[in-house]
Amino acid sequence: MENNIKYEQAKKRVKQIKGFYIHAGVFILVNVFLVCLKFMKHGQIDFNVWGTSLWGVGLAAHGASVFLPNFFLGRNWEERKIRELMDKQKNLKP
Repeated sequence: MENNIKYEQAKKRVKQIKGFYIHAGVFILVNVFLVCLKFMKHGQIDFNVWGTSLWGVGLAAHGASVFLPNFFLGRNWEERKIRELMDKQKNLKP
């Protein structure tokens, strides 16, 4: 039973990391494409600073949520919250 729980937790963690890597890859590919497109069109490297910056902030927040989860919510926050909600449900049943 405990091995299944650890496996599911590891699987969830891998999915989170994979999601971040996909997000980072798309960020890089789209921005390289946009820089190349503008270079071919205008002959100079110019890109949308605001769009890239805002997306970069979103990417940084995504990375922080994946790689620094304890920073925001503390260690084992999710597990404690699940137990708390389960206890509340137990107490509400007639």
